[in-house]
Amino acid sequence: MEFDSRQTVIIAIIVLLIGKLLKKRVNFFQKYNIPEPVIGGILASLVFSSFYFAFESVISFSLEQRDALLVVFFTCVGLSAKLSTLMKGGKSLVILLAIATIFLIFQNITGIGIAWLTGLSDKVGVLGGSVSLSGGHGTAIAWAPVFVEKYGISNAVEIGIACATFGLVLGGVSGGPIFNYLSKKHHLKSQQEEVNIVGFSQEEKAKITVDTAYNVLLAVCIAIGIGLSLHELSLELGFKLPIFVPCLFGGIILTNTVPYLWKSVPWASGKPTLALLSDFSLGLFLAMSLMSLQLWTLIDLALPILLLLASQVLLAAFFAIFVVFIVLGKNYDAAVMASGYVGLGLGATPTAVANMTAVTQKCGPSTQAFIVIPLIGAFFIDIANAIIIQFFLS
Repeated sequence: MEFDSRQTVIIAIIVLLIGKLLKKRVNFFQKYNIPEPVIGGILASLVFSSFYFAFESVISFSLEQRDALLVVFFTCVGLSAKLSTLMKGGKSLVILLAIATIFLIFQNITGIGIAWLTGLSDKVGVLGGSVSLSGGHGTAIAWAPVFVEKYGISNAVEIGIACATFGLVLGGVSGGPIFNYLSKKHHLKSQQEEVNIVGFSQEEKAKITVDTAYNVLLAVCIAIGIGLSLHELSLELGFKLPIFVPCLFGGIILTNTVPYLWKSVPWASGKPTLALLSDFSLGLFLAMSLMSLQLWTLIDLALPILLLLASQVLLAAFFAIFVVFIVLGKNYDAAVMASGYVGLGLGATPTAVANMTAVTQKCGPSTQAFIVIPLIGAFFIDIANAIIIQFFLS
């Protein structure tokens, strides 16, 4: 059973609304800041997987729009990034990159240790370490042929996808509790006065008009155009980046030039309309990603994966609380980045962003976190991970 683009969007909206409803009614989800798309998306994937077990019917979705939504979201992030905030984030970016590189090493050591305990090849430990967790589905699929052809692990694709899938889920539900623990223990509050980059209060809805919608749409489209040009340039120079990274930079370039060159032009940065578009695109992206998980492919590998993931979750939580938070300054931004880093280390950049979205909507903005974490996850960590994977396999 395959749903086309229009049907996929309809189902994703329903899934997202169910997640919002459940979060309002279930105290556990509110208490631990579980993202609404994660709630609805996981529930939907369980329901759709039950069709496979009951009727041997595979449900699939058309996901072309999903990647476009991610581009729009990160373009909105770029448009919200003032140069003063970026300058503050420069030091954090360098520090977090060093921390993340060290974490990759420990992640693979942990995977190898669990593989040894369960009688599996140490190469399976690497596959279930930074390849599939910090790397995500794309890295797991890209490296799978190497594990099959060179190391004889015939089910490398299934192992990689299984770890990446469960890591995505666990990373999404771990960030909120970690932030809650840090913020309560250290009495942390947001120090920013700007409008939150995602989410907005009821009072701010009155500021959203047709004119502000036009302004935001114009800015987003121009920024994406700049990003696409940067993407083509990077390909010519031999750098292959995810498309949303240059679009993020396109937004940064635009929002730090136009308002200063033409001060009379009404600008989108810091406006509730931009937050609305950001919320909309991220929510649908995550709902589509999680509801399309094919959980039935993971059954045969259940026990080793459970042991592996339990160990990796404990490692990621320890690292976030006792390394990331402390080294980044033990402030509100550091706590938000710690919640995002768990999603990044166990899942993917969108999971990290979902974690940070959930906590900042409730507790206040952290623009620095929405710049540093995506840049680490989208580009820098992939380079470090490739080097470390090669080292462990050799």
